[in-house]
Amino acid sequence: MGDAKEVVYGRNPVRELIASGRRRVHEIHCLPDLASEDWGPGAPRPIQADRARLGRMAGSSDHQGVVAVTDPYPYIEEGALLAAGGRLISLDGVQDPRNLGAVCRVAEAAGITGIVVPSRGSPGVTPAVAKTSAGAVEHLHLCRVDNLPRVLHDLGTRGRPRFGADAERGQDYRSVVWPPDAVLVIGGEGEGLRPRVRERCDQLVAIPMAGTVGSLNLSVATALLAFEAIRPA
Repeated sequence: MGDAKEVVYGRNPVRELIASGRRRVHEIHCLPDLASEDWGPGAPRPIQADRARLGRMAGSSDHQGVVAVTDPYPYIEEGALLAAGGRLISLDGVQDPRNLGAVCRVAEAAGITGIVVPSRGSPGVTPAVAKTSAGAVEHLHLCRVDNLPRVLHDLGTRGRPRFGADAERGQDYRSVVWPPDAVLVIGGEGEGLRPRVRERCDQLVAIPMAGTVGSLNLSVATALLAFEAIRPA
């Protein structure tokens, strides 16, 4: 397909890809019984394919009978991200594409404007990320940055309050006042925030744990924090 095209697979991801209108959809390949479905305004005429071919195109058996060929994901530039309003999520060292996709799904549902991820050590928007997000990535602004601590510093100089998730040092997240331009900074699986990233946070927050398990799944923790941030005072 060449470097200039990517695939998106799964029924919801393909529908959201088309509905967002942010990138051109060149082809839709689907099982014969899905070819008559309405994939949305402007969708190309579906090309019928068997399950094996769809699996090869998607690189996964989890394609739900449909694969779209589309332009690359449109990441937002760092300058545009810094100038944007609304709440942001910054992910430090999240390596699992499924975790990134799940966080994107949470973020879009919570009305988060954008997500910041390091360009090294973290996945971009892969087909697996798009699938796990249920298409939410098509409605979010994602920015890949070379130096996350510097970007957090720049956000701070613009008056953006930065809240780092830290189970050991943070205060109860329910006692925090979450402004509408807050930046929620969340560490990677198992490791948490790196020291240089933690230093760029204005305040540390934690989710109290009553059980014996030491931590929550990344997307669950993100959901608790993100939805608390938008709860009316």
